Amino acid sequence: MEKKANSLVSLAALALLAACECGDSARDAAGTDVAVLEDEALAGSAADFIAKAGDRVFYEYDKSNISPEAEATLSRQADWLKQHSERKILVEGHCDERGTREYNLGLGERRADAAARYLVDHGVPGDRVRTISYGKDRPIAAQGTQEEVYRMNRVAISVVE
Repeated sequence: MEKKANSLVSLAALALLAACECGDSARDAAGTDVAVLEDEALAGSAADFIAKAGDRVFYEYDKSNISPEAEATLSRQADWLKQHSERKILVEGHCDERGTREYNLGLGERRADAAARYLVDHGVPGDRVRTISYGKDRPIAAQGTQEEVYRMNRVAISVVE
């Protein structure tokens, strides 16, 4: 009986996968595979934004300048936001755990501001872009080697509102 139940579960999973209206896969800024959404009901959603533009840009230690990789992501974000003019975005600035809380709040603010300024400079109206700094208070990653954790936490994340 258990084999039959497992077979039914497997068939149901295959049927769900076959019915999915997802297209090719892509990678977000963190290198994670994401499905490129083709379902028109999801167009303009936060999931659509992440899949098509990517939601995060990374920074070097103690830096807030936009790297070429970050420019590519921010360009896709700007294009997406121009296509979906009804959507607003919150850019969150984050830091790794090194440094004081006050210093990292300032650094997170500079990171969020740099990403937001790029979006505005590339055609997104300023009244649709907000920023906030979490400094080191809201780490994104907590597991991995110390340098991997630091790298993942030095980030600006764009959140569709």
